[in-house]
Amino acid sequence: MEVSFTLVNTAEEIAETVRLGARIWREYYVSIITMEQIEYMLGKFQSVPAITEQIHHQGYEYYMIRHEGTPVGYMAVRPEEDKLFLSKFYIAKEHRGRGYASHAMAFLERLCGDRSLGAIWLTVNRHNAGSIAVYEKKGFRIERELVADIGNGYVMDDFIMEKTVAAS
Repeated sequence: MEVSFTLVNTAEEIAETVRLGARIWREYYVSIITMEQIEYMLGKFQSVPAITEQIHHQGYEYYMIRHEGTPVGYMAVRPEEDKLFLSKFYIAKEHRGRGYASHAMAFLERLCGDRSLGAIWLTVNRHNAGSIAVYEKKGFRIERELVADIGNGYVMDDFIMEKTVAAS
């Protein structure tokens, strides 16, 4: 399987990421949160201005996941002290269950090794049983709960999960 991880940087790449994210969010999260909250969060965190700001001013790196050139998902990470924060990790519905998560975790572990980071951490909605199961299978453990007000009357009701990796 030819899987590549390309750094998202140009306006065109950001727009491609936004389009893919909107499609994934609207089909996946509707069973977990309301469509109104989905649209709010897409605008606040997954829009062209939001992602551009995250890349250029907040230290985030976005990676498009491609299989033989076709976008199948994307990730966003940010180094923080001695850990890597996995802010976003999404695979399109038609590509789930095909091993992309394993390739992505190997990529992230190499990134940690290259940067001498000893762990990967993330937040995941407490009601997102499918993603939690995938993360646990990949070696992540629930560390604690986090409820965060994101504005407009919405909260993120999450688990913080972490995986220790061998830093080089």
